[in-house]
Amino acid sequence: MNTREQFEQIMAECRTLFQKKLHDYGAAWRIMRPQSVTDQIYIKANRIRSIETKGEHLVDEGVRPELVAIVNYAIIGLIQLQKGVAEVSDSMSEQEALEEYDHYAHQCLELMLKKNHDYDEAWRQMRTSSYTDLILMKIYRTKQIETLSGATLVSEGIDANYMDMLNYAVFGLIKLTFSV
Repeated sequence: MNTREQFEQIMAECRTLFQKKLHDYGAAWRIMRPQSVTDQIYIKANRIRSIETKGEHLVDEGVRPELVAIVNYAIIGLIQLQKGVAEVSDSMSEQEALEEYDHYAHQCLELMLKKNHDYDEAWRQMRTSSYTDLILMKIYRTKQIETLSGATLVSEGIDANYMDMLNYAVFGLIKLTFSV
């Protein structure tokens, strides 16, 4: 499989979980402010780093589910940035949420393909722990941009950081899934 096919397979797995949770909970995440989404991604990335550092975990979920959660929360973050925060959790239908999911998944794929071309698939030679560190760095950048209310001088916006977090998480999932 090539990188595009691997990416699409991983995103299909993430979307399936997103859809199942959407069925169970509805779009309850619509009430989350972007800062809360960023903090959710932080919790997931920090747990991955903790597992990587300690070499064990006591909760019955390992690194893989946390990477999937980062992918899905990054898409939630992108949706929230574009749509704004809802006052009620049922402000988006399941169909609309899945359409938004697909839209942002496609945007992230296109970004990954462009960067992958320019960087010549360097991510394949990286350690998965480096993806964790890069995601955490992007989280800290995002928090700073949020503190600045988006008024940056030269930096990309929060949306670009969410996309990068998603792509790093997908790279980690590809490496865990396909042993590359």
